[in-house]
Amino acid sequence: MAVSRDSVTCKDVAVTFTQEEWALLNPSEKKLYRGVMWETFSHLFSVGILQKNCSTKKQHKPQGNKESNIVVKKSQGKEQSINQEGKEQSKYQEEPQESGVCKKHLTYFSHLQKHQGTHSGEKYYKCEVCGKTFIFFSHLWAHERSHNGEKPYKCKQCHKTFSTCSVLQQHERSHNGEKPYECKQCSKTFSTSSYLICHERIHTGEKPYECKECSKTFTYSSSLQIHTRIHTGEKPYECKQCGQRFAFSCSLRTHERNHKGEKPFKCKFCSKTFRQSTHLRTHERYHNGVKPYECKQCSKTFSQSSHLRIHERHHKGEKPYVCKQCSKAFYTSDNLHTHERIHSGEKPYECKQCSRTFNQSSSLRVHERTHSGEKPYKCKQCSKTFSQSGSLRIHERIHTGEKPYECKQCSRTFSCSSSLRTHERFHTGEKPYECKQCSKIFSYSSSLRTHERIHTKEKPCECKL
Repeated sequence: MAVSRDSVTCKDVAVTFTQEEWALLNPSEKKLYRGVMWETFSHLFSVGILQKNCSTKKQHKPQGNKESNIVVKKSQGKEQSINQEGKEQSKYQEEPQESGVCKKHLTYFSHLQKHQGTHSGEKYYKCEVCGKTFIFFSHLWAHERSHNGEKPYKCKQCHKTFSTCSVLQQHERSHNGEKPYECKQCSKTFSTSSYLICHERIHTGEKPYECKECSKTFTYSSSLQIHTRIHTGEKPYECKQCGQRFAFSCSLRTHERNHKGEKPFKCKFCSKTFRQSTHLRTHERYHNGVKPYECKQCSKTFSQSSHLRIHERHHKGEKPYVCKQCSKAFYTSDNLHTHERIHSGEKPYECKQCSRTFNQSSSLRVHERTHSGEKPYKCKQCSKTFSQSGSLRIHERIHTGEKPYECKQCSRTFSCSSSLRTHERFHTGEKPYECKQCSKIFSYSSSLRTHERIHTKEKPCECKL
């Protein structure tokens, strides 16, 4: 039979032991008992359930323990209680309680007791599994669920379970859309106070989490944890298909798209798809012409930060990529890989029409224009078209008269580098072109072709008169 609210006394809620039973308890168990009983009485008192005088003496004074009473009296609306140290405290029903340390006012005595623990740092209850201590037994009880896996609080909408009621309440806001915590500076709202605290650091610039290795600071503890993997080399995320490991979960998700062939990010302009959102944003700059990265030396702008870094090497003369076979250095790793194919003879790019192979994809694209007849590069002055951008640049020098290539021996200048190389053979006497039939050698490929007509009897030049 349920006990009515008005008839609850200390005996209804107290747990008593015989002297023999009490002797079997160790000091920590006795401390736990006193703490639980003290907390229970303080909670009952704070809500006004204890209506009569009641006194619960600490068990078995002969054991060498100090006497500690919990006394509740009712006199003219005023109640007296004696705390665990034997000091008398005054409390008024339904009136705020004041902290003796910071003068903060609280509605209930149980709240005051909890608040005072933040000043004293005293924690009565210790977890037997991990040794963590708590001010209240109820907090210890909730903490123990992290060890035993108990999740008694269940969401009514999605049936997800939680270890504490407060976490359930936060979760329920994801269903009802409630965001009670508002930023005072930008009015953005959040479902939890912790999210608001983290957000406010954007305005204050506070970065309380510092890396012990390199002293870099972070706004969020999670960002610091991810950063430390750079120093430790930890890669906790493993691809189930190929076993490759990654330091970040996002890197693993991106990698898995290689196996699935998934490209979820689509360009709105040309419908090209990408595996990463960053690749899509970079690609879209080709359409909108945005070039946010500017060289500080020459003010040239670029659509990608990597392109800017490569460009800056031209100013510094930095060529970090060196061929192991001939020691030639390059600005980019791609240029080095392409160069190494000269040594290996690899030509991975094949023309589908004539099966000719090339060591660069760009060379294949240029070659394919000989089949298609495409000449996308047009001279603005004479409208002549070319299949290669380099050919257009050389042609434009006819109009401008520019001759940037100079012979070091005779100072003669040329509009293209190939013309300079051909000219230099006059000075060196080099004749790299040899006739396969008579072994005669020539300085120019055109001279060899003309000579070969002697053997082939070819006479391509016809008089039209």
